Amino acid sequence: MPLIVMCGFPCSGKTRRAVELQEYFEQNTERKVHIVGDGKLGIEKNVVYADSQNEKNVRGSLRAEAERRINKEDIVILDSLNYIKGYRYELFCLIKHTQTPHCLVYCLTSAEVSSTWNTERDVEEQYTQEILDALVLRFETPDSRNRWDSPLFTIQKEDTLPFEAISDAIFKRKAPPPNQSTQSQPLSSTNFLYELDKVTQDVLMAILNSQKTSVPGDLIAVPGATEKIELTRSLNMAELRKLRRQFISYTKMHPTENIGHIANIGCIEVALLDGSAK
Repeated sequence: MPLIVMCGFPCSGKTRRAVELQEYFEQNTERKVHIVGDGKLGIEKNVVYADSQNEKNVRGSLRAEAERRINKEDIVILDSLNYIKGYRYELFCLIKHTQTPHCLVYCLTSAEVSSTWNTERDVEEQYTQEILDALVLRFETPDSRNRWDSPLFTIQKEDTLPFEAISDAIFKRKAPPPNQSTQSQPLSSTNFLYELDKVTQDVLMAILNSQKTSVPGDLIAVPGATEKIELTRSLNMAELRKLRRQFISYTKMHPTENIGHIANIGCIEVALLDGSAK
């Protein structure tokens, strides 16, 4: 059943809105509603969000818990910052794989309002100002033109939630169709691993060589890909090799029958991890 992804600055009202949605759906449907979020994990946010590896581990735990909760009957609300567009893309791949609709509820506040609301919390529930400022600075605003951010509901502090519109978005829309990159398939091609290694190496070298004669923002052509990619910064060999290893590991678990798709999918992943995907 549907996944509702909350998104916003720290202390922007996400949990309050998640509870409002839970109450609405429990009163108006016969479905169970599960809220999955930082609060449920009992994390110390000032410790977690001060360390990138700890934060990454928490995001992984939240994603796994959301995936565990998704079934044919219940509604899952993911109540966390969800401020990284690459992570929201991962959640989109999850709902494509599980064949369920989703929507994004963006609690829009200014940094000043979030800071004020933070100081009004109990001391043990507050972010330090340093952590709050850093998270606001890193925040990647949702864009409804991105398929992983759509349908998007932007809610300001004085707004009433558009319950009916959200309900229509998750109950009356078809789930996005699975594609070759999100469906688990058996390795039917005996030369799949060879082609995967060759194509990804060609993509890596094309990006590395193109950077010698280009500047950040230029479009880079990649062999076998139908779309060019735009990088906002230069990637060194170590970074490219790391991305290649991650992509190969993922693709081994989710192989595609169409070898020609590998270069395109790899370019999308590089652009997302670079932060330049549109």
